Amino acid sequence: MAIEIEKKFLVTALPVNLPSGIDICQGYVLNTPGKVVRVRIKGAAGFLTVKGLTIASARPEFEYEIPLSDARQMLDLFCEKPVIEKCRHILYHQGIKWVIDRFFGANQGLVVAEIELSSRDQIFEPPPWAGKEVTEDIRYYNANLVHHPFCTWQKD
Repeated sequence: MAIEIEKKFLVTALPVNLPSGIDICQGYVLNTPGKVVRVRIKGAAGFLTVKGLTIASARPEFEYEIPLSDARQMLDLFCEKPVIEKCRHILYHQGIKWVIDRFFGANQGLVVAEIELSSRDQIFEPPPWAGKEVTEDIRYYNANLVHHPFCTWQKD
């Protein structure tokens, strides 16, 4: 079992050196506060991921590659709508990997950056394009964006 420890930030402006990204489509078979079962198509590969309860920005995570055709069928048959659509860009700041997700569809306009840490007390310096930290704000969890898409936030 892997433990996922991550911090999430809003992106204030896309970096000038933003590399090309990979398209991701993901949906949720199970989506509760204590556990999530996610199906994801990332480029030309399918994945099934099971995540546990987040405590202090860490949670257990299991991820398995599955056939692309199975992932497509699971997204169509079993996942809540709307599915999450985004483009993921990977870059490094001070030798540490950062992921920038640009969302589309019902979450158009949302851009977040994540860093996955090796320990809760790992020290890092956010890049200049990383704005407000939103790690503890559940609105920014992908699993919550299914129920409360970014496009509806202005109405709330």
